[in-house]
Amino acid sequence: MKKSRGRSLKILFFSLIVSVVGGIIFAVWYVKQLDEVVTAKFEGRKWRFPSKIYSDTYLLYAGMNLRSDELSEKLRHLGYRENRNSPNAKGEYRFLKKEGLLEVYLHDFVYPLETFQGIPVRISLEGTTVTKMENLDSGEELFSLELEPELVTGLYDRIWEERRLVNLSEVPPLLVRAILAVEDERFYSHRGIDPVGILRASWANLRSGGIVQGGSTLTQQLMKNFFLGDERTVQRKIKEVLMALVAERKYSKEEILENYLNEIYLGQKGAQGIFGVWEAAQFYFSKELPGLTIGETALLAGLIKAPNRYSPYRSVEVAAKRRNVVLAKMLEEKLITRSRYEAALREVIQHRELVKVANDAPFYVDFLKRELAEIYSHEVLTEEGFRIYTSLDLQLQRIAEKALVDGLKRLEESYPYLRKRGEEDHLEGAIVVIKPQTGEIKAMVGGRDYQKSQFNRVFQARRQPGSTFKPFTYLAALMYGSENGGKKFSPVTLVDDSPFTWSYEGQEWTPRNYKEEYFGAVTFRTALEKSLNSATVRFAKDVGLNKIRDIASRLGIETPLPALPSMVLGGVEVTPLELSRAFSTLANNGVRTQPLAVKQVVDQGGRGLERRDIHVEKVISPQLAFMINYLMKGVLDRGTGRGARTQGFDRPAAGKTGTTNDLKDGWFVGYTPELLAVVWVGFDNQSKLGLSGAQAALPIWTEFMKRATAGTPVNDFIPPPGIKMVDIDPASGYRATPRCPQVIREAFIEGEEPSGYCPLHPAPVAQLFTLPEKLASWLLSPFLRQ
Repeated sequence: MKKSRGRSLKILFFSLIVSVVGGIIFAVWYVKQLDEVVTAKFEGRKWRFPSKIYSDTYLLYAGMNLRSDELSEKLRHLGYRENRNSPNAKGEYRFLKKEGLLEVYLHDFVYPLETFQGIPVRISLEGTTVTKMENLDSGEELFSLELEPELVTGLYDRIWEERRLVNLSEVPPLLVRAILAVEDERFYSHRGIDPVGILRASWANLRSGGIVQGGSTLTQQLMKNFFLGDERTVQRKIKEVLMALVAERKYSKEEILENYLNEIYLGQKGAQGIFGVWEAAQFYFSKELPGLTIGETALLAGLIKAPNRYSPYRSVEVAAKRRNVVLAKMLEEKLITRSRYEAALREVIQHRELVKVANDAPFYVDFLKRELAEIYSHEVLTEEGFRIYTSLDLQLQRIAEKALVDGLKRLEESYPYLRKRGEEDHLEGAIVVIKPQTGEIKAMVGGRDYQKSQFNRVFQARRQPGSTFKPFTYLAALMYGSENGGKKFSPVTLVDDSPFTWSYEGQEWTPRNYKEEYFGAVTFRTALEKSLNSATVRFAKDVGLNKIRDIASRLGIETPLPALPSMVLGGVEVTPLELSRAFSTLANNGVRTQPLAVKQVVDQGGRGLERRDIHVEKVISPQLAFMINYLMKGVLDRGTGRGARTQGFDRPAAGKTGTTNDLKDGWFVGYTPELLAVVWVGFDNQSKLGLSGAQAALPIWTEFMKRATAGTPVNDFIPPPGIKMVDIDPASGYRATPRCPQVIREAFIEGEEPSGYCPLHPAPVAQLFTLPEKLASWLLSPFLRQ
């Protein structure tokens, strides 16, 4: 029995020894593993930096229309803060509404590689018109100035951590000491864990009956943020403590503190998490760290404990109480004098409305991502912190989205049969906006609700363009003339608008006019203005399909086009983006540009990685471009687009409605010399729309253009050298006489203008002698030549 008990004790002792040795070996191994993890983090990549997408700059100039509420909203989005006094720090502004004055101290900014120094400026307004701008420092009058690009969104995986790294030497010492005073006052005394702090926190929590203090050191907090989650378990706490001990053994206090100041979470701005003290100073105070006041320093230090609870965006009163607690601690630790303490207590925390970074251009951003993915990997875009500058005009983007959403809603109210009939059967639309001279895509809305459908109809939907294709036929006619007899066409060439059948390749095709209306003999201009199918197809038959295909391709249509008569009336499928490119070429005097969304990509250090220049190519003469633009101005003034005039859009503009024969698609393409917009309306599943382009798309285009061009200079298309402007009687197509009841000023290639006078309304010869000498000579010239 004794032998058996002795044997059991030996086994137990041996097991204990094995367990202890095994535990020690496991502990050593485990600590070594943690050591490797901590080392890899400290000496490798600590953070991922999302790439950020920026809009274009915002130009202000004398004479522009500027609503104070819109500019105020713009300034808030850019991080400016309103002040009651004259702005004396960058990022401040004030409105003096009675005096019609706006004073703003501009931010410094880099765009993309050029540095713009912030200056204080005064903008004078009369009503909504900018009358004068001046530099408040020098008194110099300014004729234009730029506001910095606006952050649109970030490219990130799962969580958007927004931070800018700072060295410890860049952080004001008072902020560092304030943070240590409230978060870890014994930081420079402990070795990762603080037994004194743990006992003090335990006693405080025991007395209060709840958790009012934490015992974690700053190093422990850093380890938790770097490697561990927020779960409250013993295992996690042990791991946190061990990692803190490892970090303190291997790295200096300064290294740990610097990492902490860059890592710490300090608030939320929509999807954007605010991390690090530099980013927090910008978010809460629109300041860089050296510009913080004592009160702001105390508040920033106090936010670490619970940033969303103490945020001044949430409650100024709660934020002030927390700030005052930190100020008292700073006074107690003799970090500030009593006089500075009392002055800091009197600092007013301004209530500011939180402006979240909410992607206002999701379809545009998706388009950008596709372009960027051709060069950069997903990992690079989500980790390297690139700054991506774009052509996007956020003001135009918001106007375009509202015009589309409101326009589709009005159509559903006016035509109840258009209302949603199922998940895959609801009315949709798209709008793309381009600056013709550069090809810059200023706005893109690929559908009415991105949350419900991410399908971008601007560049992914291939639809028949209907009558928007017709101008290519008219341009080909002006450029090439008749295929057979060498006949030249001009705006006054007559054509028979009546039913006919085109026989080709053993087949027959009979085009029909909208609502089966025919007008007999009409001019080239009238056929385009009224979008007459039969007359257009007759021109196409004379010109030849290959020449029309050539013109469409030159202008920017990339889709292969079949040599079929139905092509003439838009019986092919193209994207709205293609159509916008083709018409931009016309608006740009025959010079084709490449659609441009990404302008420049800059790395985190400010080094330019890629610059996408404007690519231009002259594809038709400026004279021909002007003539077709001038003809399409008539579409808005007298033709199928005249609804734009009745709805209040009165600027010089050219355009073309588009309606497919089966009434499944409604289009309008329209432009001023400076801005082009294409609107499409229809159903994704090809259900019948039952409306013309003038009914469905034109009202949306009109609402967009009215707001988009408000306050901008009014410009017309300028005739280039080689164009002759002549007064014409539209009924006869000849030069007008004083008796002609209607006169239209028409454009011709010089030397191709008509020489005869209107036979329908001849002026008596006797009357000619009573006219001014030059006019009489002009009218008599045909007779004098005989």
